[in-house]
Parts: sequence; C-alpha cells; structure tokens
Amino acid sequence: MTLRRIIRTLATVALFVAVAFMCGCKRDTTLRVLYWNFQNGMWADEPNNYDNFVAWVKSYDPDVCIWCEAQTIYKPMTNEPCKKEDRYLTDNWGELAARYGHNYWAKGGHRDNYPQVITSTLPIQVVEEIVGEEPDSVVTHGAGHFVVEFNRKKLNIVTLHTWPQRHAFRCKDVAQSRAENGGDKYRRMEIEYICKHTIHKAKDADKELWLMAGDFNSRSRKDNHFYGYAADTSAFLTQDYILEHTPYIDIIGERYKGEFHTTTAGKSRIDYIYCTPTLHDRIVDAYVVNDEYTQNPKRDQATGFHFPSDHLPILVDYDLK
Repeated sequence: MTLRRIIRTLATVALFVAVAFMCGCKRDTTLRVLYWNFQNGMWADEPNNYDNFVAWVKSYDPDVCIWCEAQTIYKPMTNEPCKKEDRYLTDNWGELAARYGHNYWAKGGHRDNYPQVITSTLPIQVVEEIVGEEPDSVVTHGAGHFVVEFNRKKLNIVTLHTWPQRHAFRCKDVAQSRAENGGDKYRRMEIEYICKHTIHKAKDADKELWLMAGDFNSRSRKDNHFYGYAADTSAFLTQDYILEHTPYIDIIGERYKGEFHTTTAGKSRIDYIYCTPTLHDRIVDAYVVNDEYTQNPKRDQATGFHFPSDHLPILVDYDLK
C-alpha cells in the first residue's frame, strides 16, 4: 500500500470516527426538532411505500418530529378520497415512525381530516387533545399539548393547524365573510383558545421549556418588509396575539431579521416554530429546510397537490445539556 493510500485511509477512518462521536454527542446534549406540513399524509410518497420520505427523515436524525396533515386522505396519485378503512395513516403511524427510528407517537385533537402527529425517540405524554368547543370556539383542525423529557428536562410541545380559508368557519355568507376578513378573525379566536388551554395554564411559562409549532395559515408583521401590507391589516391578527400576549419567540423571524424565508411553494411564511425565552436561549441552529428533496415543490396539474409537499419543513437544534 502506498503512503498516499495509507494517509487517505487513515483520513477516512478519522472522518467516520468524528461523525460517530458527533452523533453520540448529539444524543447526549442536543435535542433536534423537525416540523413539517407534509401534505395529505405524505401523499407524494405513498406509492413508493414512503421510502423516500423515510430516508429523508433518517438523514436528519431528529429526536422529535411534528407532522401536520398526518392522515391519509386520498387514493395514491389522485384527489379521489379513499375509504376510512383503506387509510394507512393515522392508525399505522407506529409502523411508519419505527422505520426512521422513532418508537413513540401520539396524535393531537382529531376533528377532521387534518390532524397533527408527533413522533419521538422519547416517551410522549399526552396532556390534552384540543378540539375546541361548540358552537363558536371550534378548533377546526385540532391541536395538541404533549410533554417529552430529555436529559431530565421537561419540554412542553404544542401542535396546531389553524383554519385555512379567507372566510370564517361555518359562516352563513361566504362572500360577506371574505369581505370582512372572517378567516383572519377566526384564526385569531383559535390561537387564543389554544394558548388558553396550554401555555396560559402555566404559572411561570417564560421560565419553562415550551415549544409551539404548526401551520398557522397566517402571516407575521415581522415579515412585512417583504409583504408591504398596511400596518392595521387583519392578516397579522394571529401572530400579533402570540407576540403580544404570550412569552413565545418566533424562532425564524428572530434569527433572520430583515430576511424573508418562505415556508410554502409560493411566497408566504405561514409555518412557525415558537419557543419560550428559556428554550430560545438554548438554540444551536434553526432554519427552513431547502434541500434536494424539499426545495422547489412541483405542482401536479391533475390534482393540484405538490411533490413532495406544498410546504417546507423547519428544523431546530436545542442544546439541553
């Protein structure tokens, strides 16, 4: 063996040792959270037995995953609804999550076809499955409050997916509701309800570890340098409530001030991960994931859906040593 080959071999071995060491350290000190609205129960990869999706998740090696739209709804490669008995998800989340190394999973409040599911390498405690109250406080896609423990630290996780339409839920006159920005006002009601039943129950939430993630279907005034909306627009109602009435910090908005990071196939940031100051101080890295698999979602003209999703994921690393 030549000296050059010996040096190359030793360098390769050293690299693998370094990677192994880093991975080991991550498990000891860093909690990695991955959030994604992955569209209709990962409709785009269902015909492929979710192989691409599983490989992608494994490549990031998250400790906790939060999935929006976590139920199979349509027959593969169509927009034709499938029968409930033919839906792979949500019932088989345990099987799917195990393929990327997560042995625990739980579902948030499930009112319609768009629940959130959390999967984890850590045991999950379900604190509350939130669906709202009839008739005027319905949380349309449900929400959930979960707890996981990492390095003897208690982490509260809130998942949600608010009402997506311009008009209010169950409004009598859709056109009038749109004209009055009924959808924005309805989302504001939903977020107030969710916070009331989660973080507002805590006496010292600002000193505790809280995380809230989901598809909020609403914009933040932190991005108004990009949108250029009037300051009093109703589009900011939901995010304003969080920023003004809770201790939550908008991770991406705070980390990338003056920049715009879309979380959709278009140009809108409507997916967020928030956390309390105590947890925010422990952030190592945070970003919207634009990689070979997720970037530039392609729209399927026949169904209107996207490959792999019409949203982009968000990843956050926390140092919890």
